[in-house]
Amino acid sequence: MRAKPVSGATRYRPANPEGGILMSHQPAPALDPRERHFRIAGPHPGLDLFLRFLPAHGPNGRRSPVLYVHGATFPSALSIAHRFDGRSWRDALCAAGFDVWGLDFQGFGFSGRYPAMEVAADAHPPLCDAADASRQVAAAARFIQDRQGATRVSLIAHSWGCIAAGRFAGAYPELVDRLVLFAPICRRPPLRDLPPPGGPAWRLVTVDDQWKRFIEDVPDGEAPVLSPDHFADWGQRYLDSDPGSRGRDPAAVKIPAGPTIGIVRAWLGDYPWDPALVRAPVAIIRGEWDGLVPDADAAWLFRALRQSPVKRDVKLGRGTHLMHFEDSRFALWQASVGFLQGADGAPSA
Repeated sequence: MRAKPVSGATRYRPANPEGGILMSHQPAPALDPRERHFRIAGPHPGLDLFLRFLPAHGPNGRRSPVLYVHGATFPSALSIAHRFDGRSWRDALCAAGFDVWGLDFQGFGFSGRYPAMEVAADAHPPLCDAADASRQVAAAARFIQDRQGATRVSLIAHSWGCIAAGRFAGAYPELVDRLVLFAPICRRPPLRDLPPPGGPAWRLVTVDDQWKRFIEDVPDGEAPVLSPDHFADWGQRYLDSDPGSRGRDPAAVKIPAGPTIGIVRAWLGDYPWDPALVRAPVAIIRGEWDGLVPDADAAWLFRALRQSPVKRDVKLGRGTHLMHFEDSRFALWQASVGFLQGADGAPSA
């Protein structure tokens, strides 16, 4: 079922009216004429969560709606909804008959900012940790179910977002249809001599920081997989995601530090969710040059998904941790669409 079109941003009032007025920040520009925006109650009183929605092209065939869960440093507008040469991953999903939703975590994009982001970074512990983020995913999923009359929701998550999505899927298996884990952060053997890291509440990320991360995994001697022109446009839009970014020297986006700290903790053996609790079909999709998800990590996660009735580990050539921006993005789109369509049973007669 499709959400009813609305004009502008629609506010969803929580079931408990004592939650108070939800405070949102700057208006979000539509990335498509058909896109609709929603501001809903999250787990923090007074702070809203931002959802962007794009309906399927034509009838959706009663497929489960898809919720995209972004990673540690940039929101939905700059991931599944960002268009390179006029087309995005979201467009490919809509063309295949899926209604697509994108969530901005608290402190990212157009969701409400934590008050602790307005004071010194060392005044509070890391913001937006796995437990907090999974509650935000749950709020978004339940809203989507209510809005669309859907029994279950499928999820696509990227990088650290896979931790939040996986934790949600394990806690609420009855709500999840299928789960795509793109470049998932995995557990590594515990390092007993190192204490789990602490960290600041928030951090600053420059466009140059992003560029270095985007290209660092391409092996020496291999042709680039990310267009500098594509990145230049993306970088300016990244700065646009934080109204205060260009007032800093150098220009930088302020984001919660919890996701980055969570990645380090996972690599030290402190993994915040149990893959064995997931009962939905799961696809792990990664690039062959993904330095954050080597083969051993993916193999561990594949084995740990013990209750998943259908599992895939798909490794795509000439791709890194940011494959959704690269030349291999079309193969990523196709792999995710095929899995979400459920083409893994016996063929019809």
